[in-house]
Amino acid sequence: MNQQEQSRFDTLYQKHLTMLKLQGKADKTIEAYARAVRRLACFLDRCPEQVDNDELEAYSTQLLDTRSWSTVKLDKHGIRFFFEHTLGQPMPWLRAVKAPKTQVLPDILTPREVSTLISRTEKMSIAAFWFVTYSLGLRLGESLHLHSSDIDRQRQLVHVRRGKGNKDRFVILPQATLAVLTDLWRSHHHPVLLFPASSGGSGVMHRGTLQRAFKRVCADCNIHKRVSIHSLRHSYATHLIEAGLDLNTLRQQLGHADLKTTSRYVRMTEVSHAHSNTLVNDLMTPLHQAWRWRIKQ
Repeated sequence: MNQQEQSRFDTLYQKHLTMLKLQGKADKTIEAYARAVRRLACFLDRCPEQVDNDELEAYSTQLLDTRSWSTVKLDKHGIRFFFEHTLGQPMPWLRAVKAPKTQVLPDILTPREVSTLISRTEKMSIAAFWFVTYSLGLRLGESLHLHSSDIDRQRQLVHVRRGKGNKDRFVILPQATLAVLTDLWRSHHHPVLLFPASSGGSGVMHRGTLQRAFKRVCADCNIHKRVSIHSLRHSYATHLIEAGLDLNTLRQQLGHADLKTTSRYVRMTEVSHAHSNTLVNDLMTPLHQAWRWRIKQ
């Protein structure tokens, strides 16, 4: 874009960032919504304050050629925020751009596979990360930013701060997890963080390092499921349902706002499937007996 357009865009872009912060958006949301506006400006090669439906349709088509529907939807929200809050006008979004409805169930690790991952991970701090993330049902970022002061030994709880939606919650601290955390702290003696960067300082372990390590140990363990670090959280929820934990307690553990989000794990459990089979077969047994009586007549 020319110098005048670039200057205009820079001014509006900074205002966009300011409005995102004033609206209390999470850091990840700010990053995604800012990227959406930069991407649209790059496509148009001008400041995107004047854009019509045809241009948005062309932009979405190009985006879908290289990205997923989830990216298109996220960009849509980011651009809408730019128009409504930064420019103070409605966004001319094309209604034809609508993601297909899908219901994809993630792959789940078995308890034995989780145990194997932990035992086959060479570096103690990374193995401890798998253990803590699974046993507390945390998201990757929630585990990374745990502080030693978040561990309440007396009440056997962990204070998870600024989870998804900037919400705090308490989760149950198993004795086994407390033992692992104690061993971990003794290995680095960091005054604040439970998972500090290996280089020292005030930072935490790098996400990329953990993600590469997880992929590598899965290959070493011959686990060919489509899993990631977040699968530890999915597996935790599924295993607890199989063990008999009620959905509302699990919802609180996971930090879900809606019980519907938690209830999807019921569809992933082997116990639920087996229980359904039992109920259906028990219901049909008398009917089958009636059928057998009939054919004997």
